[in-house]
Amino acid sequence: MDGDTPSGLDHEEQKQLLRLALQSVRYGLSVDQPLQVDLNSLPPRLNRPQACFVTLHHGDELRGCVGTLEPHHPLAQQVANSAYDAAFRDLRLSPIDASEIALLSVDISILSALTELDVASEAELLRLLRPGIDGVVLSEGELQATFLPQVWKTFELPFHFVEHLKRKAGLGPRYWSPTLRWRRYTVEAFGANAADLVDA
Repeated sequence: MDGDTPSGLDHEEQKQLLRLALQSVRYGLSVDQPLQVDLNSLPPRLNRPQACFVTLHHGDELRGCVGTLEPHHPLAQQVANSAYDAAFRDLRLSPIDASEIALLSVDISILSALTELDVASEAELLRLLRPGIDGVVLSEGELQATFLPQVWKTFELPFHFVEHLKRKAGLGPRYWSPTLRWRRYTVEAFGANAADLVDA
């Protein structure tokens, strides 16, 4: 599946997921748990188990980014769960409050299957990575971290991307070991401002 569109959703299905994400944040403000989605009311593609991340911004400020690397729930419920976790359980940031809702932007990244990168050196890894296309998962023992493909635009050079991913995992920027595990994935990414999801 590497390189393919993970789910091929149409515009209306994308908008349904964005509305569910925003609804789950609003629901969480009052009930302190994710929205439980009525899956029977949704099209089949939103009921397939699929991994995803939900990213929330307030203006230019990151307000949360949480997701899963493996499919554990139907996509619509996973979006609702991840949106709630991004809003209230991203430990790097303070929880979202009601005053922010109207100015939030919501971005959803639906992940393809993970594929192994069998590399013997960092130089080989850097040759294989596709800037702007690959999301990357680094694992070393119990340590793990990922960057979505959108993160590439933050870094000028690929080795900066890799260095910061190592730091995110709790490793040194020059760390290398034969036990390091590298995997990659692609995403189908889309988003909207809360103001554009008027019937959410």
